[in-house]
Amino acid sequence: MDNKISPEAQVAELELDAVIGFNDIILWDYKKRELLARLSLHKGKIEALAFSPNDLYLVSLGGPDDGSVVVWSIAKRDAICGSPAAGLNVGNATNVIFSRCRDEMFVTAGNGTIRVWELDLPNRKIWPTECQTGQMKRIVMSIGMADDDSFFYLGTTTGDILKMNPRTKLLTDAGPAKDKFSLGVSAIRCLKMGGLLVGSGAGLLVFCKSPSYKPIKKMQLQGRITSITLRGEGHQFFVGTEESHIYRVSFTDFKETLIATCHFEAVEDIVFPFGTAELFATCAKKDIRVWNTSSNRELLRITVPNMTCHGIDFMRDGKSIISAWNDGKIRAFAPETGRLMYVINNAHRIGVTAIATTSDCKRVISGGGEGEVRVWQIGCQTQKLEEALKEHKSSVSCIRVKRNNEECVTASTDGTCIIWDLVRLRRNQMILANTLFQCVCYHPEEFQIITSGTDRKIAYWEVFDGTVIRELEGSLSGSINGMDITQEGVHFVTGGNDHLVKVWDYNEGEVTHVGVGHSGNITRIRISPGNQYIVSVSADGAILRWKYPYTS
Repeated sequence: MDNKISPEAQVAELELDAVIGFNDIILWDYKKRELLARLSLHKGKIEALAFSPNDLYLVSLGGPDDGSVVVWSIAKRDAICGSPAAGLNVGNATNVIFSRCRDEMFVTAGNGTIRVWELDLPNRKIWPTECQTGQMKRIVMSIGMADDDSFFYLGTTTGDILKMNPRTKLLTDAGPAKDKFSLGVSAIRCLKMGGLLVGSGAGLLVFCKSPSYKPIKKMQLQGRITSITLRGEGHQFFVGTEESHIYRVSFTDFKETLIATCHFEAVEDIVFPFGTAELFATCAKKDIRVWNTSSNRELLRITVPNMTCHGIDFMRDGKSIISAWNDGKIRAFAPETGRLMYVINNAHRIGVTAIATTSDCKRVISGGGEGEVRVWQIGCQTQKLEEALKEHKSSVSCIRVKRNNEECVTASTDGTCIIWDLVRLRRNQMILANTLFQCVCYHPEEFQIITSGTDRKIAYWEVFDGTVIRELEGSLSGSINGMDITQEGVHFVTGGNDHLVKVWDYNEGEVTHVGVGHSGNITRIRISPGNQYIVSVSADGAILRWKYPYTS
């Protein structure tokens, strides 16, 4: 019988290719910050990349859907050859490293597979040799190659290190015998002076030597260590962690300095203190962080473990940061020290989802996951519930207070925006639309509000009677999640699931500027006091600061 593929199987394979799609490797010129080429061959995920020592070749490793290893010529920007990365009876290869001396040898490793490859350029082939580890079966997380290619080291998920000889393809030694690295060896780097820098999944950084692999020097960092990069001979090195920290470490005294950090979860909110653009606060998952606007430096971090912060606001006097949490509590912190000032317990049943403060610093207005809007009286020592306003049927997504503190507007995902009288504590007006409202803003003259949400439309409404004045098409794809308006009311900004920051002319209803830079959904956006910057935050943990396009 012929080994022909049936038409149904061919169609199924084509459909699978269409679903997975081809992913590009992008080659950049580092000095000029320019894109040189896009290399496309792999289906789905690309696991790892490595350059040859003289920058002649690039080797790339495809993910589980692809399973191939490809060698590219950097000069010709083209593939030389490819091959399946691992044998049929083992798992996927997930790591690759080039030889430090020869452009024709590299190593791949992964789940039960360790291979040394030789590039045969005249025949455009790569030849693998399987390495023997005897009875040991390991899943490799990281690889390090010695400077003279005498050995390479493999870090495994079980927290031990295997030392292999690339010439004989045999296991030289393995360790440590006891006290293995917790949560696996996630990064490994060989030093010129001998010895290894090892990073673990539990955030432990260790300097050790073969064959005992016992820690000679060690330090604890925050988050799983993802990479170690040497500077010069290794007298100084940089360490990156999964919690978005980059540390600089000097080898002699083994002391770390945090040089860069950002959020590693979706950023839920961003807020400026009243009247100053010098700093701002953001919240994401368990963190509230205060940043210096011009230097991008983190000034303060407040952490509540295992909780999620949904919203923050500065009190007008700048003496406290009020925050909304998913455990139904409102927490207030001191902005200089991060000290917990007070907690309002059981503020809402299904978590606090939105929060706002009045300009006289006497009230906090909170919205909950169950749709209630609650007004709290804040005294020197006391926090008292003044009124619970039950109108919304679903979670409250945004609250804005009028300047004279006599009125506020709340937007909800039940498709309503309600304007509340804060003196009588009753509903003034209700706005209905076929959308999940995500954001709302008062025009500075406070006779109109603008709203937006999942229907991608920006709507202008009359505050007096709740009638719609006009609707604009805010985005071509995806919800609009954040919106803010200038103090003069001439322009406003929006951001959403199309990853674009847009500046609008309020009266004309037209986009004047578009900012491209986010790689995740924009969750919130603010214009700084004084109209100097726009700051947008997104679901991938990014905070982007933009120059405001108009001079005020």
